[in-house]
Amino acid sequence: MEQILAFASDHYLMSTLWVILLIALIVTYAQAATSKIKALPPQQATLLVDRNNGVFVDIRSVDEFRKGHIQGSLNIPAERIRKNDFGALEKYKSAPIVVVCATGMTAKGPATQLSKAGYEQVALLQGGISAWQSASFPLVKK
Repeated sequence: MEQILAFASDHYLMSTLWVILLIALIVTYAQAATSKIKALPPQQATLLVDRNNGVFVDIRSVDEFRKGHIQGSLNIPAERIRKNDFGALEKYKSAPIVVVCATGMTAKGPATQLSKAGYEQVALLQGGISAWQSASFPLVKK
């Protein structure tokens, strides 16, 4: 114990950064565990949507959507969701909605906004379209 305290006092900046990172990790884990919005791998997301008449909502740009998207998905770019323009989703108020982006990094914000707007079963596609392709699932190209 004395060695740890000696190290911490000799290297206070590094020790402080370590404590901050540990706290950030704990907070992030707690937020993910208590969030209503869950990140689902491609297999689970597909089962959820297929079994419960849900929908994939692709928030990428129209050009990215045309290059390849999940069959049956709706393209509602993130900008439209930020402006609360998601009228195409009204019939999915209580059905599962899986929000899809390119890599799974930008879908959290739009998914949270959909959840706050009253959509009951909102989830994320973990890893986005990249994970979908890695799982060898097909994309529709227009």
